[in-house]
Amino acid sequence: MRTKIKCLALTTLFLSTSASLCAADLTKAYDMPNATEMIKKDLFPAATKYTMPKSCNLNDAKAIARGKYMFHNLNGKKAKKPAPEGLVKFVEKKGKDGKVKKKPKQFGNCVACHNIEGAKGAGNIGPSLIDYKALFIDTKARDAQFVYQKIADPRVDNANTHMTVNLTTKLFNEQEICDYTAYVVSVKNKK
Repeated sequence: MRTKIKCLALTTLFLSTSASLCAADLTKAYDMPNATEMIKKDLFPAATKYTMPKSCNLNDAKAIARGKYMFHNLNGKKAKKPAPEGLVKFVEKKGKDGKVKKKPKQFGNCVACHNIEGAKGAGNIGPSLIDYKALFIDTKARDAQFVYQKIADPRVDNANTHMTVNLTTKLFNEQEICDYTAYVVSVKNKK
């Protein structure tokens, strides 16, 4: 009986000691970042209205080729064909360690959501862009400025869009948005 009482006393002592250790305030033992600031950094900037630069040459074969390449590829690492003139598959970026590293250039992979001539992708989430020039540009229902804005920041007229916000977030630059626009509004082979 005495052994049981000693065991019970030791167990009680152990549990009360470990409970007090577990209840210790360890919040000072590690960094506690301000979540409010982290969330602010992650928020998208407000929807932004853009005007297509006068330098956008929608008839330039090289711009159309770049737009087509980006439209049909996810990134430079996965792109199968060589990049057209004026476009690279990899970009150099400085890492947190200060070293310059080659990273795959992010492309649009627009075919994941949009169907277009020659598309190899799901293409059934966003509107079809097949015959876009004939259906919208030639009929003047829409113009190149509309396409440029949709690609740059589609939230201007649709706050609930699931399309990527490309220029406002700096995923792409003005010239790349011009290249996409040139491709979408161009006449394409029906193959």
